Amino acid sequence: MANTSCAMAGGHSNATIVDCYVEADFQYHLFTIIYSIVFVLGLLENVLALCLLICKVKHSSHSYIYLINLAVADTLFVCMLPFKIHYHLNQNDWIFGDMACRITGTLYYINIYVSIAFFTCICVDRYVAVLHPFAYIRIKVTHYRIVVTGFWLVAVSITIPLILGGPLHNKGPGNTTACFENFSPTSWTHRMMPYNVCALLFGFVIPFAVILISYPLIAKRIAHTRRSIHKKKASRTIYLILLICILCFLPYHLTHLLHFLMRVQLIQSCLFTNLIYKMRRVTLALVSFNCCLNPILYYFTASSKPWRLGLKFRSKTKVYTICDRKFNDYPYKSKPAARPPPPQLNEMPFLKQGQ
Repeated sequence: MANTSCAMAGGHSNATIVDCYVEADFQYHLFTIIYSIVFVLGLLENVLALCLLICKVKHSSHSYIYLINLAVADTLFVCMLPFKIHYHLNQNDWIFGDMACRITGTLYYINIYVSIAFFTCICVDRYVAVLHPFAYIRIKVTHYRIVVTGFWLVAVSITIPLILGGPLHNKGPGNTTACFENFSPTSWTHRMMPYNVCALLFGFVIPFAVILISYPLIAKRIAHTRRSIHKKKASRTIYLILLICILCFLPYHLTHLLHFLMRVQLIQSCLFTNLIYKMRRVTLALVSFNCCLNPILYYFTASSKPWRLGLKFRSKTKVYTICDRKFNDYPYKSKPAARPPPPQLNEMPFLKQGQ
């Protein structure tokens, strides 16, 4: 195979793949426009979300730690976009040097999988809260911090070897300098293939399977609630997370899988190869939109209004909040209707003076 796309990014220039000539000239305008929009909206939304999550919002659950770290990952993601915008605006010509290419390229793709990881954490947290409420009470903030620290350590352990492992830029067509793409067959086989396999399996397939299995169970349990307002709020959160995964992450990883099959020469059709090349351009631009949609998730998940599910006992009748608040701190009791004050004499039209 001739030189073509990178491990996680995919190529962004005309190239020959399996002796097939592929091109996607629309990519230069596509990436420039999409990344510019995502950079402006994503930066404003996530910085505002961080300010609100850290300083303003009164947190009713320790799971807000996942939201803060997701916002941090999204902020880091959009900070890489100005370099990508310049790169694509200049028809995939990198001018910032090899080390800048290693750092920005690696952080760009690592943050995609960090975001997916925190999506999965939020999913598991909701699952435990809804289906195992008494176990959820015993989870402490220390447990959340350990999980978050573990994910960032894994991300760093992947990032450092990839950055220090050697150049990630090379000469592209037309005397341009390609960044994080157009790897030689040797670099692809010995260096980039393990990252591809891990990214597909542990970065997306397993987390997405957890989401697809957990959320129908959550939705089924929520469907038994009597309070339509809280049921509607919970359903919106579920559907929004599924929408982000299906709209942003699923198309990119499907084309990523096809690209992987093409690189190991299981796909050798020139027509199909050219189609995969174009699809990767579109899905790579689409995956960046998740950082603009995530702040909407923060609104629903970090809302001060709790989700309530009825847990009735024979001795006592209480409704405990099991998603956004601690159960034993916020019992919900129905209050008896207030009795109207007794009518005054002058308020009775049927009585007259002297009667």
